[in-house]
Amino acid sequence: MEKTYLQITSGRGPVECCRVVALVLEKILREAQKRKLRVEILEKETGPVNRTLLSVVVALEGAGCDVLADEWEGTVLWIARSPYRIHHRRKNWFVGVQTFLLSESREATEDDIRYETLRASGPGGQHVNKTESAVRAVHIPSGISVVASDQRSQWQNKKLATERLLVKLTAWNIEQAMIQAQTNWSNHNSLQRGNPVKIIQEELRF
Repeated sequence: MEKTYLQITSGRGPVECCRVVALVLEKILREAQKRKLRVEILEKETGPVNRTLLSVVVALEGAGCDVLADEWEGTVLWIARSPYRIHHRRKNWFVGVQTFLLSESREATEDDIRYETLRASGPGGQHVNKTESAVRAVHIPSGISVVASDQRSQWQNKKLATERLLVKLTAWNIEQAMIQAQTNWSNHNSLQRGNPVKIIQEELRF
């Protein structure tokens, strides 16, 4: 079964939005556990203060993973007073959740990717093996790169590196779109943020 990838992003919004990203991730992880889905956190960008996240990308796998992703895709509105700015009047904090499948990714062609082999190393600098089984995949137009050394087979690591690179490129493009959306929201306070897929009214607990 194909994995479903899900990105939660603050769009470089204020610290409160970064806290919401972390809390939304917690809710999704708990729900995935209830549904017996496999979850892997692929990318995580920490926020400006402890227990906040600018963005995070997770892979969901298992029967019904697409259903869970669809339930969260869109804008999430979290209503709460700011625990960081006590006298701040704003209570509405928005984050974006976007899902994607790698089979639908058009972020790179084979000609856009350069592969480099390197020797995988274990704890303490000890070599896992004497062959160059690790693979670095580089997206030539952007310079974005990832390394895969999880497997002993170079072919398997190449496949894994390609997957990780496509995820990273897709997530980066989603992030840029969300940053633009946050900018628009900041510049036009009266602009409607669309219809949130979820409205959560809870404290922004630490």
